[in-house]
Amino acid sequence: MRVIRKYANRRLYDTQQSRYVTLEDLRRLVLDEEPFRVEDAKTGEDLTRTILLSIIIEQEQADGDAEVFSNDLLAQFIRVYDMAQPLPLARYLEQGTQLMLEQQKRMQDQWQQAMRHSPMELMREMAEENMRFWQQAIGQGQNVKQDEDDDKKS
Repeated sequence: MRVIRKYANRRLYDTQQSRYVTLEDLRRLVLDEEPFRVEDAKTGEDLTRTILLSIIIEQEQADGDAEVFSNDLLAQFIRVYDMAQPLPLARYLEQGTQLMLEQQKRMQDQWQQAMRHSPMELMREMAEENMRFWQQAIGQGQNVKQDEDDDKKS
């Protein structure tokens, strides 16, 4: 597991690559599904969760059109923390998000499969097949002509 150290000056240092990294670099690690742990450089305390939340905040602020958390949803999260018996929200959200990601991947795969067999794709495949046929036919015709020329010379 890759270890990232967070220093008092708020800089993040990737011990594997021996270089300073940004939240964007860590976001890339998340997208690439590369496990990492962020720890305080002095105490060794695990700061991964805090850094992941920072990445989410940065993304929410960067692109207003891609907001995931509405004000109402955030307010509901705050209310869950104040409940006498908090709901097992983390597990529910993890499972729900995993299911959503799996379904989205399945739909993308099916869409790509459907697009592969679209009329345009079918026409392209047929044109390529025709081109291969004519190239072979021309190639064979040239070989036959070459053999005839060789026979005449003998």
